[in-house]
Formats: sequence, C-alpha cells, structure tokens
Amino acid sequence: MIPQALFFYFAGMTILSAIVAIAAPNLVFSALSLLVTFIHIAGLYILLHAEFVAAVQIIVYAGAILVLYLFVLMLFNPKSESVGHGVPFYLHQQFPVAIFLGLVLFGLMTLAVFRTEILGQKNVMPTAVTTVARGVRQSLGNTQAIGNALYTDFIFPFEIASLILLVGLIGAILLAGRHLERKKQ
Repeated sequence: MIPQALFFYFAGMTILSAIVAIAAPNLVFSALSLLVTFIHIAGLYILLHAEFVAAVQIIVYAGAILVLYLFVLMLFNPKSESVGHGVPFYLHQQFPVAIFLGLVLFGLMTLAVFRTEILGQKNVMPTAVTTVARGVRQSLGNTQAIGNALYTDFIFPFEIASLILLVGLIGAILLAGRHLERKKQ
C-alpha cells in the first residue's frame, strides 16, 4: 500500500511541477519547478530499485544541467527581449508544429503501452545480472551491470550523446558571444 501511495505522490508531483515548468511566466520559477521535477523522477527511480540511476539523476540533471540552464538565463537576460509581442500562444508559428509533435509523442507512448507488457509478475524482484569472466560465474550489482552494458553494448550511443553535448556547448557559447556583441553596439 505504501509503495503505491509513494508512486502516486511522485508521479503527481512530477506532472504538476513539469506543467509549472512549462507554464510559469518567470523563468527562474520555471527552473526551480524543473528541479522539483528532477527530484521526484529520482524518487520514481528509487521505487523501481534503480538507486544508481536515481543518484545520477540528482547529480547530473538536478545539479549540472539545471545550473547550466540558470547560467544561460543569466547570460541572455530574457526580460530585455520580447518574445510574444502580445500575440496569443495559438497564433505563433510554432504552435502547429508543437501540436503535431505532441500527437506523435502521444501515439508513440500509446503504441509502447499496448505493444509491451508493462506489468510484471507480482512480488518478484528482478534477478541480478550474471556474467561469466575467466570461467567464473559472478553476479553483478546494479551499478556494475549498468557500467558493463554501457561500455560494451551501448558504447556507440554513449559516444554520440557526448558529441551532441559538445555541439550544444559550442552552440551556447557562440549564441552568448553574439548576444554580447549586439548588446555592446
């Protein structure tokens, strides 16, 4: 009973704080509600017995990524630039694209729900991953299993993700430099 109540609490707070992160008029409030979202997602990971992923969620997303967002907010000073010009949100050019992408995401989620078996067996904990190294069968813990999978089977997507982060970092530096040049003139 208590894990279900915790799940509903974490899920509800995640959804509510994500809505506030999107709809808040003040970008600092939006970033803080994004922090609340990240923390509650980590709580969901803990309920799934993925403690390592929860710790990484807190350290990487709630720590590093959110601080990066706040630095970008401080660099660009969004109050000096008017974005909407008083136009309702449904008349913006991005609104049809947002609706289309939202429907695609909803369709993919629906497909994932109906094409996969979500519910496992009751009261059955997942077994530890076992490997055979040098002829000895050994059981890996949660962290070791993630590291083993990450650096063997998923090394290419891992390296692509680091390349994408590097490109994003260079783009943010270039955008900040252009913004500062325009401000000087």
